[in-house]
Amino acid sequence: MEKKIKLPKISFIKARKSVLYLLIFLGIFSGGYIIGSYGYKLDFAGKKNIQIVREVPLDKEDVDFSLFWQVWDILEKNYLDKTKINYSEMIYGAIGGMVSSLGDPYTAFLPPRENKIIEEDLSGAFEGIGIQLGYKGTQLSVITPLPDSPAEKAGVRAGDFIIGIKDESKKIDTGTGGMTLTDAVKIIRGSAGSKVSLLLLRDGSNDSFLTDIVRAKIDVPTLILSFIGDNEEIAHIKLLKFGSETLTEWQKTVREILKKESARAIILDLRGNPGGYMDGAIDIAAEFVDNNSVVVIEERANGIRKEYKSDRIGLLTKTPFVILVNEGSASASEILAGALREIKKVTIIGDISFGKGTIQEPIQLENGAGLHITVAKWLTPNGFWINDKGIEPDILVENNIDTTEDEQLLKAIEIIKEKI
Repeated sequence: MEKKIKLPKISFIKARKSVLYLLIFLGIFSGGYIIGSYGYKLDFAGKKNIQIVREVPLDKEDVDFSLFWQVWDILEKNYLDKTKINYSEMIYGAIGGMVSSLGDPYTAFLPPRENKIIEEDLSGAFEGIGIQLGYKGTQLSVITPLPDSPAEKAGVRAGDFIIGIKDESKKIDTGTGGMTLTDAVKIIRGSAGSKVSLLLLRDGSNDSFLTDIVRAKIDVPTLILSFIGDNEEIAHIKLLKFGSETLTEWQKTVREILKKESARAIILDLRGNPGGYMDGAIDIAAEFVDNNSVVVIEERANGIRKEYKSDRIGLLTKTPFVILVNEGSASASEILAGALREIKKVTIIGDISFGKGTIQEPIQLENGAGLHITVAKWLTPNGFWINDKGIEPDILVENNIDTTEDEQLLKAIEIIKEKI
C-alpha cells in the first residue's frame, strides 16, 4: 500500500499571544542547541512505495512550483549518498526556507525537536549557557546573561554582539551574518559539560574577543523576592521572565508581601527580563492599576486595533513602587513598564530597554512541529510603539562594571524611600 506525505495540519493554541520569544527562541533562556540531522523522522517503512503528492491548491494555481520539484527530483536521483536523503527533513527544510524568506528573525518554523526546546525554555529548565538572544538591527546580540549562568561567569554582558560561534565537538565554526534566532539556538545550546565559544564585539569597542563557555544545567525561576532597606520596608521583586507559571508565582509573592508588616513599598525589577507570554504582563499590571484599565493595544496589519484590559481588582494599587529596566528588558517586560508609567506615572530607573514591539503567535502543527509568526505590533496605552526605540527611563543610571555596587538598585532605593 502506498503512503502519502502530507503537509502538517494546523491547530491554534488558546493562549492570547506570546510576545517574542527573544526569547523569545530567544535561545530565550539557554541560547541554542545543535539540531542538525536530528530533525523529526517519519516512519518510512517501504520507502520505495512512497508517493509524493504534488497537487497544487486551487487558490495557488498561479504559483509556479516546477523549480521546487525539479530540484527535489534531481537530488533524489543524483545525490551520491542516498542514505542522507530524508523526505521529512526535506519538507521541513523547504518550509523553514519559505518562512525565513520573510526576513523576520522572530517568525520561524520549528521542527518537533526545536519546538520542544522552546517549550522547555518557557518552563525555565534546560541545559545551555544561559543567555537570552535578540537582534539589534540585523546583528545577533545578547539581551542578557542569566544570573549565575555560565555565560555571566564567563564575562558575557547584555548588549554584546555575537559575530561568530564555534563548537569544535560538532565541527561548527561560523559567523552570524544572516543567521536567524532559530539557527543561533541550534548552534549555541548543548548538553551540560560541553563547550561553545562565542566571538563577541562589545559596544564602544572595535576589537572582537573570543569567550569559551562550558554549558550547564540551568533552572530559572520566574521571580525572586527579597526584602531590603534598614527595616526590610522595601520588597524587591526581580521578575526574570513571563512563563506559564508566572501568575501562580506572582500571586504567592504578593501574599508574602502583604503578610510582611514592615513592607511599605516595592521595587519591580525588570532588568534582564526578555519577555514571554503577553498574558503575564497584563496579569501583573492588573495588580497595580484600576480594574478595566487598558494595559496594551494590539494592532494588526489591516490597522485594526484591539485593547487588552486589566480584569480584576489589584491588591497593590495603593502601594508606592518604582521600576528598574535595562537593555535586557524586552517585549512583555516593556509592555508592563510602559503601561505602568502611562497609567500610574511610576518612575522608571536604569538604562534604555531593548525595544521589541512585535507580537508572535505560536501555532502548534502536526507531529509536534510549531510555527511562531509575527502577527501584530503592540502599543502602549497611549498608542506609542517602542520597536527599536525602547523605553527611556525617567532617571538614567548606568551600572559601573568596575565596582561591585548595583548603582541602579541603589538609586531605586533612594527614590522609593522618598515616596514612603
